[in-house]
Amino acid sequence: MSFLRAYAVTAPLIIFGTIAFGLVNVVVSLFETSGRRQIAVARVWARFLLWGSGVRVKVEGLEKISTQGSYVFVSNHLSYMDTPVVLANIPVQFRFLAKSGLFKIPLLGTHLARAGHIPVPRDDARAAVKTMNMAAQVMRERGASLLIFPEGGRSQTGELAAFKEGAAYIAIRAGLPLVPIALTGTREVLPFGSAHVRSGPVTMRIGEPIPTDQVQLRDRGRITAEVRDRIVSLLDETPIHV
Repeated sequence: MSFLRAYAVTAPLIIFGTIAFGLVNVVVSLFETSGRRQIAVARVWARFLLWGSGVRVKVEGLEKISTQGSYVFVSNHLSYMDTPVVLANIPVQFRFLAKSGLFKIPLLGTHLARAGHIPVPRDDARAAVKTMNMAAQVMRERGASLLIFPEGGRSQTGELAAFKEGAAYIAIRAGLPLVPIALTGTREVLPFGSAHVRSGPVTMRIGEPIPTDQVQLRDRGRITAEVRDRIVSLLDETPIHV
């Protein structure tokens, strides 16, 4: 019964909070086009979501990046909770690659488009290359960072899958560092296939940035393997209890 009572409070809080922040973001988008204020609102929403869900995040390695810098953040992907965890705890200007279908959802789609996030086409290799080049251009022009889950989707088993090379391609084209991120605990607070967020601890470890300004596109396979190896090492570190 205690779980049911907690869920009865948490679920409406998350739903109505998300709707409220979504409406605020749409209004904000009418008055500025850089996306900076919209990202600020989205960060408050992410923190609200974590607080309302009872998710406690321990961050390690934040000193390795600059709040004024631009990066391609590369993370393992265990849960829909991964994005709010990163957004709430890394204080940089973010843009995201998002499935094109999300841009058709009311409120969410409006926010994504006006904030400068980039739609990713499915099953179209030529369009995918165009999207990656566009992402690199957006990062250079806006001084923004990008979060990418290179496994191509959430892990159903919790095991780290092979990485696609898109993150390395974008980082090399933009001349920006790749930053490995290892997330643990998000699968437990929001399991694959579940809609019930559970309270609990989450750890986010940030690794040393990998420079790409002297790297050629032909080296993207090697760089992809390197960032994956670093995430594996971060995941193997002793868990932190919060």
